[in-house]
Amino acid sequence: MRVAICVEALSKKYKDVIAVNNISFNVQKGHCFGLLGPNGAGKTTTIEIMEGIINASSGTVIYKNEEQGGDNNISQQIGIQFQHTALQDFLTVKETLNLFEAFYEHTLAQEKIIELCDLGDFLDRDNRLLSGGQRQRLLLALALINDPEILFLDEPTTGLDPHARRNFWQLIKNIKAQNKTIILTTHYMDEAEQLCDDIVIMDQGTIIASGTPQQLLTKYFKDIFIYLPEQQVSSMLIEKNQWEIVSGRVEITTSNVEQTLAMLMNNNVSLAGLHVKSANLDDLFLHLTGHSLRA
Repeated sequence: MRVAICVEALSKKYKDVIAVNNISFNVQKGHCFGLLGPNGAGKTTTIEIMEGIINASSGTVIYKNEEQGGDNNISQQIGIQFQHTALQDFLTVKETLNLFEAFYEHTLAQEKIIELCDLGDFLDRDNRLLSGGQRQRLLLALALINDPEILFLDEPTTGLDPHARRNFWQLIKNIKAQNKTIILTTHYMDEAEQLCDDIVIMDQGTIIASGTPQQLLTKYFKDIFIYLPEQQVSSMLIEKNQWEIVSGRVEITTSNVEQTLAMLMNNNVSLAGLHVKSANLDDLFLHLTGHSLRA
């Protein structure tokens, strides 16, 4: 597997604040790589150093076996979708694509971009009249306009409704199928589980876990979660088994679901409203940090 970007001992300090603290990782070519963590974890600072927008206090970013910076300016070879991008008023989507094409020496065929990002239905619409999902699709198209080898997406679905988010996920999967390398920052763990081949979880500027989503879940969780409405389980049974009460439900952790269900039925516990769930990345973050991702 070829390495697209190598980050080595990267740190960024602002006076007394350490935003990024000596982190290292590799991004494999053709993978979707996730930088995960809550607001303030250091994700955006890390990605901006990788993009060449800000300088690191120490450490290096190696792109295609050459250190980023100096003569190795990668701005023409990467695409970036920022968290917040202002679009020119009074221009249509089509005119905006034409404008951004002029900024690059090499561009992807506009018909291909329109197809990849599903822009065909609103090409003649003024930027001011776009919905949230349409705006994000246009911003993704602008990040792809120079046919980049590496695409940076900084929290691209923040603020979108669930339907628009899932549509956007499919666009990212389609782009990855074009053998693009994608670096994604997000604080949505379900998004990371859907899209990422490899992830790094950051908290307070440091890496607290890294690997594939499945590797991390297998490493930290052996049990399955069973939930039942609190009123259906006797307090004596809850206390005896030291089960937790979470939002009005009894949370049971078990490595043998069938055995646990048999035990519940033997104790005349109704299974109405039963919910069985495997651990996900939200559970992992809570396990590693002691607080939820969105806290």
